[in-house]
Amino acid sequence: MTRLEKELAAVEVMSAEQLRAQWSKLDPAAPPNVAIPLLRLLVAHRLQEKREGKLPALVRRELTRLAKSGEGSGAPAIRQKLSPGARLLREWNGQTLLVEVLETGFRFQDREWNSLSEIARHVTGTPRSGPRFFGLTANG
Repeated sequence: MTRLEKELAAVEVMSAEQLRAQWSKLDPAAPPNVAIPLLRLLVAHRLQEKREGKLPALVRRELTRLAKSGEGSGAPAIRQKLSPGARLLREWNGQTLLVEVLETGFRFQDREWNSLSEIARHVTGTPRSGPRFFGLTANG
């Protein structure tokens, strides 16, 4: 186990006070006032940055620009976030819909589909955003 792996494992069992103390060692700013699970993730992130280095400024700016513009959103980006084998559940008109994520699409009612939007259209009878229908977007 590497030093970083040991440090990250230690973060998982730290108390709130220990997390704040660790934050103070890693960052001159005061620890953020967030829930303990989130602080744990932030401390782990800071540890990784200290050991492995931060993203280059150009990459950080581009990621920020993309996040603000909404570019890259839509079905292909959603598909990348969903792991094969994941299941999506949706209640619609008293019926429970179960969709399984595949490597190349989705399985619904023993049939393979290319997109969630096709499934949403099939279920509702109207054109819809599949990611929104299944609650995968901010507007979902």
